[in-house]
Amino acid sequence: MKITAILCRAALLAAMPCVAGFAQTTTFQTPTPDELKMTADPKAPGAAAVYLNLEQTANDNLGTRTFYARIKVLTEKGKELATIEVPYGGSLKVDAIKGRTIHSDGTVIPLEVKAEDLTMVKAGDFQVKKKVFTLPSVEVGSILEYRYDINYPEGSVSSPQWDVQRRYFVHQSRYAFTPFKGFMTGIGNITSSQIVNRRTGKTLDTLAWSSRLPPGVKLAPNAEGRFSIDLTDIPAAPDEDWMPPSDSLLFKVLFYYKAAQSVESFWSDEAKIWSKEVNHFADVSGVLKAAAAGIVSPTDEEILKAKKLYDAVQALENTDYTRKKTESEMKTLGIKESKRAEDVWKQKSGDSEEIALLYLAMVRAAGLNAYAMKVTDRSRRVFDVQDLDADQYDDTLVIVSAGGQEVLTDPGEKMCPFQTIRWNHTLTAGMRQAANNGAGFLSVPETNYTLNTTTWTGELKVSERGEVSGDLSDVMKGQEALRWRQTALRNDDAELKKQFDRALAGVVPEGVEAHVDHFLGLDTPDTNLVAAVKVSGSMGAATGKRLLLPGFFFESRGSTPFVKAEKRETAVDMHYGEKSVEQITYDLPAGMTVEGAPTDATQTWPGLARYIVKTKATPEQMIVLRQLERAFSEAKPEEYQDLRGFYQKIATGDQQQLVLKAGAQSASGATTGSSQQ
Repeated sequence: MKITAILCRAALLAAMPCVAGFAQTTTFQTPTPDELKMTADPKAPGAAAVYLNLEQTANDNLGTRTFYARIKVLTEKGKELATIEVPYGGSLKVDAIKGRTIHSDGTVIPLEVKAEDLTMVKAGDFQVKKKVFTLPSVEVGSILEYRYDINYPEGSVSSPQWDVQRRYFVHQSRYAFTPFKGFMTGIGNITSSQIVNRRTGKTLDTLAWSSRLPPGVKLAPNAEGRFSIDLTDIPAAPDEDWMPPSDSLLFKVLFYYKAAQSVESFWSDEAKIWSKEVNHFADVSGVLKAAAAGIVSPTDEEILKAKKLYDAVQALENTDYTRKKTESEMKTLGIKESKRAEDVWKQKSGDSEEIALLYLAMVRAAGLNAYAMKVTDRSRRVFDVQDLDADQYDDTLVIVSAGGQEVLTDPGEKMCPFQTIRWNHTLTAGMRQAANNGAGFLSVPETNYTLNTTTWTGELKVSERGEVSGDLSDVMKGQEALRWRQTALRNDDAELKKQFDRALAGVVPEGVEAHVDHFLGLDTPDTNLVAAVKVSGSMGAATGKRLLLPGFFFESRGSTPFVKAEKRETAVDMHYGEKSVEQITYDLPAGMTVEGAPTDATQTWPGLARYIVKTKATPEQMIVLRQLERAFSEAKPEEYQDLRGFYQKIATGDQQQLVLKAGAQSASGATTGSSQQ
């Protein structure tokens, strides 16, 4: 009998951040008096909850995984851990769910309500469901305790993932894995060659694992080939501003049954399989050749052909930004599941992956060389070459050879301009096709920060009481424009304006209201996006003959990042470099002059960032310019002190005020800032 590797780690283990597993002999535990009366944990100051115990086992010879957790609730927020979700798919079954709540006085309330069964994802015959149950009568001070099994059928094996580090502090944890017999020492008559991968048909002959564990903790099989680790005092997952995806930073262990003897051979094989699948979908049919010929002209330069085809594909419905039709709707409309790029073109719609591969096929149909590139979504994860899972690659880009150069495009991102790459597809790993059916690996470079700009300009009238009114415009180019255009695709005009106003409310001065009146360029991604904003309210404080105003309209809330945190555990990921400009003209009240204004200054973090302040005064007006250029998107923890020092200078500069004084104007006119380097 052949054994098939069928379990999907993503479907089975998505619950791991909030669950745990155990050895099958584990039963519920009697809490200690100290556990019952605990109101805070000195090992996790300020924590909403802590795990007292976490245990997880997997045994491929029994076809079972078992999970067990004991949690102490310390605050109201910690009560959210009372609801447990267990994803599962295919032929998996979630069984033996048991749970209870123990109050701080020792009262025990057992789980008696049956778990709900909800569908998460459904695609054809494949679906991922989840069991959901909530432990009863949870209070601050309660201990939550639960366990459950996940069973998979005979003839299949799994690849466990141990999420050692969690959202909350873990006092004690234990993990154990018994592989299929053919991979264990001293088990005769059954060999690993019986295990076959259903997707590739290859025999799985290697059990591999990768780990990121606390210092001093080693993982290795025992004499019989079983794996286990016991751990204590695992810190909570880091929670810092502007972090990379946290899942890529945490302690964990990954197991794999693979038909590869090395990391290099695994990725080489995966690239070849993926490239073959891409070429199958992006087959250049007669329909696509005719479509491409109707879009481009034989006299067009190659780069123009590539852009015309890009615009044509971008104009199709991208169902990731609208709503995917149900099976019954597709049947009524005569729409079938797309199995080739030609199907996407005929139906004038597809998801992001299908749109990207259609563009690949169309460019090839026009006679240009083009290659697909699969990249990791940097907003979701950081690629780890030791993690032998090709699902780390999320999205598809297309490389076009045009005019003697390779042009990188992002056609699956609706509203993304030609030759612009969405930020989450930059500074990340990718595997690409190459000439002669080859494949390779490379990283997508960062976009130049000058291509991502936000410029606020406008004129505000100021009264002697500090009331302001007027019009401002926000001109966006690059990533910020793309973000709001994609938001517009998913919302109607009223909701879009509401979301933009909500963003404004967090940055305008206290007492001021700002509301977007209209947008320009929402549907034309090759142009700047403009938001026209109406401003009214009061932002000044009158003291005697003086009126005190914020020095910078959009910086008065003091939200400069990195200033408060003295230390940093993780890298900084600010998504993309950008240039932001604020230039506001204030019409001064009659009879008032400028007594004080932000000092002209230029602060630099050499080669990485620059902060510029300039002011200009006339008898009737005051113009204030603030410009921040950030040429980096990522910084290492060892660079944090330099980064923090730069932002501390920004915070100091942004706290300056604009001071107006009632009385006669001086002969020299109004006071202005003095230049300094």
